[in-house]
Amino acid sequence: MGHWDSLAGKGKIMNTDVIFYLNATALGVGLAMDAFSVSMANGLRQPDMKKGRLLATAGVFAGFQFVMPLIGWFFVHTAASMLDFAEKIVPWVSLFLLLLIGGKMVVGSFSSKGEGDEDEKVGKDVSLGAGALAAQGIATSIDALSVGFTISELGVTDALTEALIIGGVTFLICAAGVMIGRRFGTSLGSKATLFGGLILIAVGIEIFIGGIFG
Repeated sequence: MGHWDSLAGKGKIMNTDVIFYLNATALGVGLAMDAFSVSMANGLRQPDMKKGRLLATAGVFAGFQFVMPLIGWFFVHTAASMLDFAEKIVPWVSLFLLLLIGGKMVVGSFSSKGEGDEDEKVGKDVSLGAGALAAQGIATSIDALSVGFTISELGVTDALTEALIIGGVTFLICAAGVMIGRRFGTSLGSKATLFGGLILIAVGIEIFIGGIFG
């Protein structure tokens, strides 16, 4: 039996161990914390975000958190020599993306001062574009590649199950983050964009320090 046939065979029967699901859920919560902070920043940025946009935002973060562990799992079985390179570049990519997006928000918050009544800015459509949202998703989930390294012993079915649980947990946490951000965004007015940008910068630095020195 070939290598891939062996993996597929191991994954035919779904894991029914309660500990497996509890561990996957706890892992999902831990991995979602950065995405939660960024989701909250997005809510601060757009306090009138519609339900559809809220669900789409949470879905983007959940989607990346689902895919990244599977990419890591795939690397272990097909391209192990790339792991050292991936581990070195991950913190730099996250730092760059979040500093870029957060920095633009901070600069924008200062340049908009004095351009109309502050109350009129609350609820103004300042939603992120698809590209920026995708960049946030990558930046906050790229560390989940390492999860794929740690679940490399799992079969295909169990690896998919774990990734689905991580994605589902991330979706719920990020949706809550956006709702919290919307609530405080309404209270903060135009200062919400500044705080949101600072949150993104702080998350980027935290990911970088954890990746380099952790």
